Amino acid sequence: MTVPEASGKLKTMEPRTTTQQPKSSPVSREHIEVTPGVCGGKPRIAGTRIRVQDIYVWHELQGQSADAIVSNFPHLSLADVHAALSYYFDHREEIQQQMKADDAFVDAMKQKYPSKLQDKLKARNASDPSLPS
Repeated sequence: MTVPEASGKLKTMEPRTTTQQPKSSPVSREHIEVTPGVCGGKPRIAGTRIRVQDIYVWHELQGQSADAIVSNFPHLSLADVHAALSYYFDHREEIQQQMKADDAFVDAMKQKYPSKLQDKLKARNASDPSLPS
């Protein structure tokens, strides 16, 4: 690439390449925290225990608007919600993998420790034919 110098001559510049990962934007650092031992080390809105994945689920999967999320959690700002969504989309694969691992853990625990309540309800329904199954 050729760029003009102050003297009027043209100077050739080579494009810079970097192997560094992009750093978090100031907005992400201001609104999003990752602290080992808090919320399982998952990214969360700064000063809260509301995880980025919670905001993603409420907004993208349940269809809640950012305004509705703030109404439900008045200690959050719109900037917090939008920063969480931005962080999610910048780290989508990593967060999706964490969510799948969480789901697998829950399924494994359900298999290992079946619900005693469900067993009692099944037994009650079996002994009382007037109850719908």
